[in-house]
Amino acid sequence: MEMVKLSPFVADNIWGGTRLITEYGIKTDKDPAAEAWVLSCHPAGPSTVLNGKYEGKTLQEVYLEDKSICGKKGEKYEFFPLLIKFIDAKRDLSIQVHPDDEYAMRVEGEYGKTEAWYILDCDPDAELILGFNRNVTVEEFKKAAQSDEMMNICNRVKVHKGDVFFIESGTMHAICKGILLAEVQQNSNTTYRIYDYGRLGKDGKPRELHVDKAADVTKLCPPSIPDQSVRETENFDNAMRSKLTSCDLFTMYELSVDGEYSSVSDEDSFVSLLCLEGSAEIECDGEKLGMKKGESVFIPAAKGKFTVSGKVKLLETRL
Repeated sequence: MEMVKLSPFVADNIWGGTRLITEYGIKTDKDPAAEAWVLSCHPAGPSTVLNGKYEGKTLQEVYLEDKSICGKKGEKYEFFPLLIKFIDAKRDLSIQVHPDDEYAMRVEGEYGKTEAWYILDCDPDAELILGFNRNVTVEEFKKAAQSDEMMNICNRVKVHKGDVFFIESGTMHAICKGILLAEVQQNSNTTYRIYDYGRLGKDGKPRELHVDKAADVTKLCPPSIPDQSVRETENFDNAMRSKLTSCDLFTMYELSVDGEYSSVSDEDSFVSLLCLEGSAEIECDGEKLGMKKGESVFIPAAKGKFTVSGKVKLLETRL
């Protein structure tokens, strides 16, 4: 498989805005454009290949033809392992939780969801909800989910552009209004909604809550907040590569290039490049692709050396 550019699936969740369209060039008729799934093999919204012999096919179709595109680290997974997206929160998302793999596979038939957020931009007073501000019991949790009491026991965290948050499955959370972020997550769409501020969905009815399932999987304690001041960084002649977060599921890097930079797609993992700022040309195995802000390029595992030329900031993700 050659290196490919991907067209995202776009979700029009009620809390979304329009920045993905106006600032990131995402093409869609949906309004709002809350999420752009820029690398996805999930049946709820797969990405589509834009070039080469697989043009017009979904990435999932390509993956099913040749699972080696994931690399050796992908061999242990039943499904394509990751999903990468932009999220534009014009309004607060529901307070929610995702199960771990064991619970999700048993109850929902898909992976659980551990994820990481990279804050691309935010309002000056923007915040997230992460876990609780104290230990709570299951009974307290269920009772609070039925009233505004939930807002009194959740833990709020101020956010700034460039912050990174690792959200392990079982952590209660909410992205709040005024935040634009890139998310790397397990390939899952299972979300248990705990509290939704009493608002109505597009059908004029209250959106469904999943409190009993959430109670099964939620860690009823304060979270572990990452130290934003410490980040492993490599400096090159024309580039800087910073490790944003790493776990046994994925590793995320911020890659800033001003000139030319080379790296390798090895046998272990594919390489996902998501353009956050600027523009560049990506060359790999004699092929060239241009990319600009908002665009996503997928380099299959074992493709060897690739070169980034331009002035650009990328989110690089590997297994």
